[in-house]
Amino acid sequence: MAYTPDQDHRRPDGADDRAVRAAGMLSEALETVERARGHLYSFHQLTGSAHATADEVVQLLREAGHEDMAQRLAADLVGRDVLAGRWTFQIVEEYDDGYYTTFRDLERQVRDRLMGGRRHVYEAELKQRSQEAGEA
Repeated sequence: MAYTPDQDHRRPDGADDRAVRAAGMLSEALETVERARGHLYSFHQLTGSAHATADEVVQLLREAGHEDMAQRLAADLVGRDVLAGRWTFQIVEEYDDGYYTTFRDLERQVRDRLMGGRRHVYEAELKQRSQEAGEA
């Protein structure tokens, strides 16, 4: 039995193929941005973990009598900015508040205007076409 999209995934009246494709492509691009954001949070957490480990190494080096190496790590690495003037939390916040928020808001506006707020209309139609082709 072929799939028929439910009302939440059906093309709104007046929406042409290009509008459906454009909204679908922008939603797909947002999904990619979501993945990138997840990687950014991984970068933030992994860098923080490495920082905490390096801080612990400083203490161990001091206890082992290697003050020169401990001092070098403490001075040149522990507490160091990841980018000029910023730690990773600041990078994450800037990304979230700028690019990510703008992208998410514009995707929503396009979807609201072209698809009546409906999500995955393009994918629902793709599913329908795929299943109809399988019935032949």
